[in-house]
Amino acid sequence: VQLVESGGGLVQAGGSLRLSCAASGLTFSTYNMGWFRQDPGKEREFVAAITWSGDSMHYADSLKGRFTISRDNAKNTVYLQMNSLKPEESAVYYCAARLRWKFGAPQAQQSYEYWGQGTQVTVSS
Repeated sequence: VQLVESGGGLVQAGGSLRLSCAASGLTFSTYNMGWFRQDPGKEREFVAAITWSGDSMHYADSLKGRFTISRDNAKNTVYLQMNSLKPEESAVYYCAARLRWKFGAPQAQQSYEYWGQGTQVTVSS
């Protein structure tokens, strides 16, 4: 199984980025997907999650509607559209996958079986 993130980079505060996570080696449509982020020296935190069918999404409270998670099962890809980015949101962003029938809150990192290597997002002030 491979999860490969892309789309990170340097952006000014208030700008936007769209992250992608391409999955291979698994039946993508049977997995719920999540995005997490980690800044050096801090714990990894939940950003957003989407169910296997794409009909339900969950977001961290701090995002206040600025981020949108989506998926394309035909392309085995999950996306994270990030708008109005803030400098404190600079971090490595990871995507993760967990089987759709697995119990646990979408924010529960330990419930995810597979993780990508991450993509760096840097927001300049």
